Amino acid sequence: MQKNIAAAVADILKPVIEAEGFELWDVEYLKEGSRMILRVTIDKSGGVNIDDCEKVNRAIDPILDEADPIPNSYYLEVSSPGLERELRTAEHIEKSIGETVKVKFFAPIDGQKEALGKLDAYDGKNGTVTVGGIEYPKNKIAKINIYCEF
Repeated sequence: MQKNIAAAVADILKPVIEAEGFELWDVEYLKEGSRMILRVTIDKSGGVNIDDCEKVNRAIDPILDEADPIPNSYYLEVSSPGLERELRTAEHIEKSIGETVKVKFFAPIDGQKEALGKLDAYDGKNGTVTVGGIEYPKNKIAKINIYCEF
């Protein structure tokens, strides 16, 4: 149910967010503690700052009130995906080819719990992700994040 709500909200908000000059990175509808959170993650070339989040929040809040896609009360959060963003969708992975990523596996592969390297390729048809020249089945990957060395 919560995934359906997130997808419905994404469909409603995507054109509004794009009209403001941003990309809709992700929408999550989840429970944190006793509160329901609608987290809308936006991105743009050069990154997102707090003023951008505020601008998008002001633009989408009345749209959400009017469309009323969520029957319960919730807290709206607008945020940036951050430098070490999680690559959750095929589109995220494809856009990040050439970047350094950290891949965490559900269970060790060849004794390794994770891999770090350049994201070389993504094959959605065969369900594989190639990192550092090694191909991994996507269904064995728990999480992929952009990696930044500080």
